[in-house]
Amino acid sequence: MIQRKYRIATFIFASLESLVTLVSFLAAFVLRANLPLDYFGQVFPFRDYVGLLVVVLLLWNLLFALIRSRRNGFAQDWFEVIQEVSLTVFAGTVLISAAIFVLKYDFISRPFIAIFALLNFLFLCAFRLYAKTGVSQFANLLDGERHVLIVGTSEKAARVAEVLEQAHQWGYKLVGIVQEPNGHANPGVIDPRLREYPGIGTEELGEVLRNHIVDEVIFVVAKEALARLEEVFLICEEEGIKTRVMLSFFPHVTSKIYLEALQDLPLLTFSTTPENEYLLFIKNILDVFLASVALAVLSPLLLIIALLIKLTSRGAVIFKQVRCGLGGRKFVMYKFRSMILEAEEVRGQLNHLNEMSGPVFKLRNDPRCTLLGKWLRRFSIDELPQLVNILKGDMSFVGPRPPIPEEVEHYERWQRRRLRMKPGLTCLWQVQGRDTDFSEWMKLDLQYIDTWSLLLDFKICLKTIPIVLLGKGR
Repeated sequence: MIQRKYRIATFIFASLESLVTLVSFLAAFVLRANLPLDYFGQVFPFRDYVGLLVVVLLLWNLLFALIRSRRNGFAQDWFEVIQEVSLTVFAGTVLISAAIFVLKYDFISRPFIAIFALLNFLFLCAFRLYAKTGVSQFANLLDGERHVLIVGTSEKAARVAEVLEQAHQWGYKLVGIVQEPNGHANPGVIDPRLREYPGIGTEELGEVLRNHIVDEVIFVVAKEALARLEEVFLICEEEGIKTRVMLSFFPHVTSKIYLEALQDLPLLTFSTTPENEYLLFIKNILDVFLASVALAVLSPLLLIIALLIKLTSRGAVIFKQVRCGLGGRKFVMYKFRSMILEAEEVRGQLNHLNEMSGPVFKLRNDPRCTLLGKWLRRFSIDELPQLVNILKGDMSFVGPRPPIPEEVEHYERWQRRRLRMKPGLTCLWQVQGRDTDFSEWMKLDLQYIDTWSLLLDFKICLKTIPIVLLGKGR
């Protein structure tokens, strides 16, 4: 759980620190090579310093790892940052200088070592202070903020709440405490440390999950209470919410039970959504990288399209609409405007022409489209501004299409599970079942979630290309 996010963040952080150290090394070499310090002799070519650079990178990473193992995590404030960086740079410089002296590597410039140590200290401190301990900068790549509910009011539930509060830097936020049925009738059993959080009765849970952002529910209850909470389990499963059970009442577990740990607290995890955080992390990295490249490459086309829209019809170039993203989080989705300015006002007059069952409005030959808009929609060019949404972390290249909040309000409970995957620019429905009804569309989205892999995303992207090029998008 938290440990996996910590390992991912540590890897990213170590890689960026190594990059900063590399830049410091190169800058120190260039600076020393251009300083008039003839007393210390000439500077040898950079190829003679490559071995030293490799040793420095390895040694610095080792020293940082040793310091963090003693602290059990990243530095939390500016004083600890400066202390950690100065200790690493000083110890590393001393060890490198001693090795140079013992091995008599006279070709390595002593002023270079001093300049490198100074620059490396300044660059690393600047990086660490800017990155705010290296955690908050990676929040989106590590699945962003996770809203958690705890079911239970005991001392152990309070302990779980404390651990989650300590893990706020990893994106965990405790949003409420669900009281057990008998605990609800007797407020005195609630641990005092839990009184600061909103209290929720089990009978209110369904409404809370529907109207508020909840990503995970942790059950910290006695063994006999689980039977009484069967309905709560079913609600979470149908909603697609990750469910965890603290195993304090199990005398032992078998290898068939899927376990995770919240620090030293064992949890049994139930999840109906993709669970491999490493692959999801790679997916997010690819989204950001590919969206950046696509925006750079397509920028001339985007400017031309924007100009054509402005010249051919009244209204803004970009159409903005509130959509529901991961877990029901609302965000503003961008599209090139393809309809007349009064499109939303006349929508009610076209409801009888709706070609899609359920709460979604779909009309293949929508009379509200402008002449240019029909062409844009045919080749899905109106969707290109959503590359910005991908870059912001609101969307992915592949995933269920983001619905509008009014549609989500009419979802059946099992359909809401599609919100548990980040919405995408294209999806399984768009490449396999555009002519299906609403229920089949939802089932295709759930099929995508249940069978998700990076390979599946790649296949969907490949299938999307001919659909777009042949004008079968809409």
